[in-house]
Amino acid sequence: GGKKVVELSGVMSNPTYSKVLEGGKLVRDNNVDLILAVGGGSVIDCAKAISVSAYCEGDAFTRYWMNFEPVNNKIIPVGSVLTMVGTGSEMNGNAVITKMDTNEKLGTGSDKLKPQVSILDPEYLYTLPAIQTAAGTADIMSHIFESYFKKTKGAFVQDKFSEGLLETCIKYCPIALKDPKNYEARANL
Repeated sequence: GGKKVVELSGVMSNPTYSKVLEGGKLVRDNNVDLILAVGGGSVIDCAKAISVSAYCEGDAFTRYWMNFEPVNNKIIPVGSVLTMVGTGSEMNGNAVITKMDTNEKLGTGSDKLKPQVSILDPEYLYTLPAIQTAAGTADIMSHIFESYFKKTKGAFVQDKFSEGLLETCIKYCPIALKDPKNYEARANL
């Protein structure tokens, strides 16, 4: 009781820095003490970017996305409720943001930006459209390929983990597409 909730709606795929600035103003104007991202990787990345930008002195995009300065200003804790699989943003401190006026899409990262809590309930994915299930699975696979094809010498165990994760995607995506309420398929994805 007694908690005030404010909402920033309209976070799009490939969240923009202008949306981040809008969220930062909302945080400051309402003395927000927790940002809860409900959605997929784009929503979670936007929440992390708002977290680090809201009380940043100077331009946060220049400081954190272009110059990769260490995060040392006040940040707002982030929590997430995952409704789309793909990026793993619910468990890392990375945030990718697009600055439309300069046509830049850049990432930053800090352990301070990791969500403090992430709720991953497979049942929240039951109503996800088939195209989003397929796209999310392809996104998972593309992120696995990024590390798998680096071919770091002596990374046999890591490669086997990657292969197992890819096999999981190959097995469970078709099941989730055919039976969207299949708990086992959603949980494994």
